[in-house]
Amino acid sequence: MPPPETMYCAQQINIPPELPNILKQFTKAAIKTQPCDVLQWAADYFSALSKGQGISVKERLEMPVATQKTDTGLTPGLLKILHQQLAPNKIITKEELLWKWKDLCLPIEQLDTILALGNFSENINWMQFFALGCSALGGAIMSALKHACEILTEDSEGGSAQIPFDTFQRLYTYLAHLDGEIPKEQIDSFLHRLEEECQGGMVQPSDFTSFRSAEKSE
Repeated sequence: MPPPETMYCAQQINIPPELPNILKQFTKAAIKTQPCDVLQWAADYFSALSKGQGISVKERLEMPVATQKTDTGLTPGLLKILHQQLAPNKIITKEELLWKWKDLCLPIEQLDTILALGNFSENINWMQFFALGCSALGGAIMSALKHACEILTEDSEGGSAQIPFDTFQRLYTYLAHLDGEIPKEQIDSFLHRLEEECQGGMVQPSDFTSFRSAEKSE
């Protein structure tokens, strides 16, 4: 016969003082991120927390449009999570990307489309994939780059969304070459003029959107 369970009174239960806040922050992060596999996401969350690493969560809950299903695909918030998780490695494997993609309940068809557009092999340059992910959000190159600035910036929410010119240059050059319809001279000219215009080696969306508008009107 098993021994009776030990009974405790409230005075005997010692709750670590930091536990309520840890659980509160975890719950808020899970609600915002809406992971498909909550247990796997929770394991990654607490593993990163224990190692003092950045924790990949959405900054806000992205509500779906009323006329759409909730699994419509990649969003800026989800792409930012993928970037936080995968960018440190620079080169990632398809298997690793697929695992992270499924963890966020993203449609496999969309992943296959992006991989095909980039003609990626087993090893993937993350920033190239990220650039195509931004294209999936914005369509046209400048819209994609605006998304890239908003995701990559270290500015506070509502700020100018600046990123280093070198980062912008790599993303724009990759997307422009992949487009195949923008002459190299036009790419070089645009980047040269933009570099002269931007302040302190940083680029923000207002720099290149207004710049391109002025260029078209000439």
